[in-house]
Amino acid sequence: MMFVVRVQGDADARRPDDPGIRIALVRRTPSLVADGDDGLTDLFCIGDEAAAERLQADGWTVVLLRDGWYQDDAGGGVAIWGQGAYWEIRDTPFTVKEASGPAIEADPDASGEALDVRRGIFGV
Repeated sequence: MMFVVRVQGDADARRPDDPGIRIALVRRTPSLVADGDDGLTDLFCIGDEAAAERLQADGWTVVLLRDGWYQDDAGGGVAIWGQGAYWEIRDTPFTVKEASGPAIEADPDASGEALDVRRGIFGV
């Protein structure tokens, strides 16, 4: 599960101290967000389902993510779907650096038959 912890100041100044949470990406809070021009920083955190609730209970500002694109400060960002359950961290909008979920492994017993997607979908 990915969510944002919004902190005042630099990301190194204040970070959640929870061993079940990993900070995957840091960006300045965009100015279009309320109080975004006040020196806030967004920490994109990865944790279990209850991690966001634990942090909120400890007084952290937690923003649950909705499906969409969250741009970082360097031209990449985070693509989110499944309300934070699935995500991709990207160096550019088209280059995936890290993704959630298990990797798909090739089936060793598969015949290796090629699939014609166009024919399967459009019948041509």
